[in-house]
Amino acid sequence: MRINKLIVAPGLGGYYFDDLAAIKAGAKSDGYFILGTPVTEGHKKVRNSGETISIMLALDTGDVALGSCVAIQYSGVVGRDPILLAERYIPEIEQYVKPLLEGHEITTFKKSSEWFDKVMVDGKKLHTGIRYGVTQALLDAVAIRDKVTQAEVVAKEYGTIISEKMIPVLAQSSDNRYLNADKMIMKRVPAIPQGLFNHVDKVGPKGEKLAEYLQWLIKRIKDFGDADYFPIIDLDVYGIPGKIFDHDVHKMAEYFSGLEKIAYPYPLVIECPSDTGDRDGTMNNMIELLKALKALGSKVCITADDWCNTLEDCKCFADNHAAHMIQIKAPDLGGIHNSIEAVMYCKSKGVKAFLGGTCNGTDISTRVTVNMAMATSADMIYNKPGMGVDEGYMIVYNEMQRVLAILRAKKYWDKKKVSAAR
Repeated sequence: MRINKLIVAPGLGGYYFDDLAAIKAGAKSDGYFILGTPVTEGHKKVRNSGETISIMLALDTGDVALGSCVAIQYSGVVGRDPILLAERYIPEIEQYVKPLLEGHEITTFKKSSEWFDKVMVDGKKLHTGIRYGVTQALLDAVAIRDKVTQAEVVAKEYGTIISEKMIPVLAQSSDNRYLNADKMIMKRVPAIPQGLFNHVDKVGPKGEKLAEYLQWLIKRIKDFGDADYFPIIDLDVYGIPGKIFDHDVHKMAEYFSGLEKIAYPYPLVIECPSDTGDRDGTMNNMIELLKALKALGSKVCITADDWCNTLEDCKCFADNHAAHMIQIKAPDLGGIHNSIEAVMYCKSKGVKAFLGGTCNGTDISTRVTVNMAMATSADMIYNKPGMGVDEGYMIVYNEMQRVLAILRAKKYWDKKKVSAAR
């Protein structure tokens, strides 16, 4: 199967591009706008409309394979590639990617994805978002050719077994963490609420505001949740506790243990507890934090996120047991085969694999990551795109249910065929 033509189009993401550095420095919100001057390169404002680039591969079979080039909400910080703007990167795709792909023969997804991910232009790799989008389309092409789900393509080429159950989904609330938490409880989302605690003002100078919110959330679950609903409580704190407690792991551990008591009987996950400004410093601080939590007998699950941007980073955090779980932020890893390998590597090291993505993604990129998560039996996946809860959860939930239903149907008909042959 060959690619006859590459077609590209500008698109909208499911959320926004936000300048995290400006937000942490004190940029204030006015309604949905975030005021102030951007400090991260590429950001025209502190909050910018999310953009994507649609990739369409016209195949010699007459089919069209789809992918979405996206970059995460907080692009351009903690070692990530810059904001992905259509007007900036579509010309680059037309000039450099189009000649490479048109006429390219696709044999296996893995082979084509690895090849494209290594393409160099002027001595540098293409933007991670471009590699992410094109490799999605390559996976889609193989699935179309073989008339199977994308999960089946991944499982066949990587020797994995597709999950026979739903992968737990973590919903994202944005700053609307009260109303959106109600939506999550009503829909029995397995992990809630993420929370977007990205500034000291939201966590509190001593962490008291986060504790107050957690008390409210637990009461809300008990008051309105079903009796058998026991969600994971996942709080993304963007390194703020490390800042509050001067990266003193003993103080941080005591604080998180206190939150664990508030969250009981629901398991507590803390994402990105520390950010020292670089990968190794952040990783080493988290290694010591895990030791301090263990000494207290705490079962709080610590998740690595910021500064864990590449396959090599994920391996480094896993090898050094710097977290109980690693968020594999798929767009940051470029070609999606890297995310597949990251999930498999983490699990081989006894570290949980959270296959993330971005609220700024699309329905296409979301469905691809769902298939990847099912094929690799990831421990958790994001609710995406957007942060309104309902729309993103619908896309993730429905795609997982479709994959499960298709595989059950195939097993049933395979058994019927065997029975008939006898």
